Amino acid sequence: MTARLMCLTSVLALAAGSAMAEMNFNRIASFATWHNMAEGEDTARETSPEIMVATPDGMTLVYSDSPLGVIGLIDITDPAAPKPLGNVDMQGEPTSVAVIGTRAYAAVNTSGSYADPSGKLVTIDLASKAVTAECDLGGQPDSIAAAKDGSFIAIAIENERDEDLGDGRVGQMPAGWLSMLDVTDAGADCASLKTVDVTGLAEVAPEDPEPEYVDINGLGETVMTMQENNHIVVVSKEGEVIASFSAGAVDLAEVDLDDDRASILPVSEQPGRLREPDTVKWLDDDHFATANEGDMDGGSRGWTIWNKDGSVVYESNSSFEHALVSIGHYPDKRSDAKGVEPESLAHGTFGGVPMAFVGSERGGAFGVYDVTDPANPVLKQLLPSGIGPESFAVIESRGLIASANETDLIEDGGVRAHAMIYQYQEAPAAYPMLTADGLRDGNGVLVGWGAISGQVAAEDGTLYAVTDSFYGKQPTIFQIDVSSSPAKIVKAIRVTRDGAPAAHMDMEGITLDGDAFWVANEGNADKGIPHAIYKVGMDGAIIEEVLIPEALAANQTRFGFEGIAKIGGTLWMATQREWKDDPENTVKLVAYTPATGEWGAVRYGKAQPETGWVGLSEITLHGDYVYVVERDNQIGENAVTKKIYRIPASAMVPASLTGGDMPIVPKEEVRDLIPDLTATGGFVLDKVEGLAIAADGTAWVSTDNDGVDDHSGETMFFSVGKLD
Repeated sequence: MTARLMCLTSVLALAAGSAMAEMNFNRIASFATWHNMAEGEDTARETSPEIMVATPDGMTLVYSDSPLGVIGLIDITDPAAPKPLGNVDMQGEPTSVAVIGTRAYAAVNTSGSYADPSGKLVTIDLASKAVTAECDLGGQPDSIAAAKDGSFIAIAIENERDEDLGDGRVGQMPAGWLSMLDVTDAGADCASLKTVDVTGLAEVAPEDPEPEYVDINGLGETVMTMQENNHIVVVSKEGEVIASFSAGAVDLAEVDLDDDRASILPVSEQPGRLREPDTVKWLDDDHFATANEGDMDGGSRGWTIWNKDGSVVYESNSSFEHALVSIGHYPDKRSDAKGVEPESLAHGTFGGVPMAFVGSERGGAFGVYDVTDPANPVLKQLLPSGIGPESFAVIESRGLIASANETDLIEDGGVRAHAMIYQYQEAPAAYPMLTADGLRDGNGVLVGWGAISGQVAAEDGTLYAVTDSFYGKQPTIFQIDVSSSPAKIVKAIRVTRDGAPAAHMDMEGITLDGDAFWVANEGNADKGIPHAIYKVGMDGAIIEEVLIPEALAANQTRFGFEGIAKIGGTLWMATQREWKDDPENTVKLVAYTPATGEWGAVRYGKAQPETGWVGLSEITLHGDYVYVVERDNQIGENAVTKKIYRIPASAMVPASLTGGDMPIVPKEEVRDLIPDLTATGGFVLDKVEGLAIAADGTAWVSTDNDGVDDHSGETMFFSVGKLD
């Protein structure tokens, strides 16, 4: 099957699953792991849930947190309302954790240096949260797995390389190995510890294996990836290597290899791309799957199902990445690296259907595959995760799955690291809310999207949305059909200037004017981007450029036009934040009349921010009112202001830009959007950027995903009903 056909098959299966299936996974809750810190601790420290598992009763999530040096616990007795159970100090860096019965077993790195690695296995009594035993592992551990019958534990001893030495390449001594030790009713039996030598097996640096991830099947066989060595081994319960083979390479088709900040263009090929697998999980006693994240020389952007003899049963090639492209989760800045970087992987049976869960570290989403036939997996759903999904905890008995999302942006003022919980329920799929559904342009190229900002509704209910500066080298207008769920992008209109991509644009607003668009451009003098408005034909060609007058330019700042609306013969632009001549907590609504060339403005009073700033991010007209989106720049639990207000259109009478004080228009709150932004169990997204109102009063709201750059990639695109 060609890559293009695989992509089409996946997208069609996804669309069919969303529309027809009675059972779907939906996110029901999120838990920011900083809440597990004790009272009085410095909660501004980085926290990171990495490897997450559940207790046998499914009531508690247990995760390793490397930056804090702890094992964290979350109470999910009520999965829709997770509660903190605190942290257990590991006196080292926990790299992974497993649970057997009432005990957790944590692999902890205690290395003094790369050249002198060390580690320990720590036993934790979950009821008392007390450390009850420790075993010296003799090296730096990475992954840990427990046998299904709880009889033993396998640990990948990585002894990782120093990436600042030897051009960051293996080999670097000492070599790694696989450790195995028995577990009894009394806990881990340190005296039973044995090592399995895996040197001399790989084609890449055979003298220096770097084991990455382990998993154990029902027969007690351990499968282990050696990521940098691009190699996989299978080890018997007795500790004998029974299979050893290269992870091989993939000839990738239709991939985007350019970090160009233009449109997503998956048109390149990448032959011989080493898989370099990270996570490995058994699907049954004969088959396992790998997430091919890559590290030193590879990363094949997908996942693979193997027979334990080393033969490939299924290869996703570019289809997983293509599915993420279609739902706006493609990280274009990673195009020249490893794309969406599949890293996490899990397996479970729900409703009698065996499923694989494949997570994209860089795309902030994961796919749910029906693997009833391992040779022909079927993509059933794509779900939003937090930033950097690292692992999954599968709780079949309760119909739950949880994702551990390791990235904590506390130092950048961004969202904190989260665990997210999903329930298998009899309900429509809530995500994605917007998809390109495998759309290809006139040249047959898959259409990707992201970073959508302003939007507008046409008379027939069709919506148009613009991309912002993230794709500034090829700005695009997307035509959206909202008659189906999810809404579908049906056309990508590339904005051009003299036949070439219209570079140096930051489109933040759009409105219609007969058979043309007007686009509001937010300027940035440091980057040569002007504050301007552009008239654009329906084919995307710029017809007219209108720069702001000197009366405005003299007081400009970076934060300019964030929306545009047409009222009669006048265009109105919402300015995001105060310019130099604006009183505190006011912004201008700027007017321009194309027929006369006249400019004017009124002022709008916005909320006093508790933290950060508050500004406007959209303006649109419906009936007798002008509607604006007023929001702060806060995310997650810090968000306060995400609201729709309206202004009587009769109050929109522009005053002179130079003639004294401008009037402040009255405003009325219409809707607080925070309940809408948390309705799907996620944290509050910061950038509510789009508002369009159809002729019947139905309003559509969207968020900007920043091109999946330090962002989960999640785009919310939803109706809030009629605003009449």
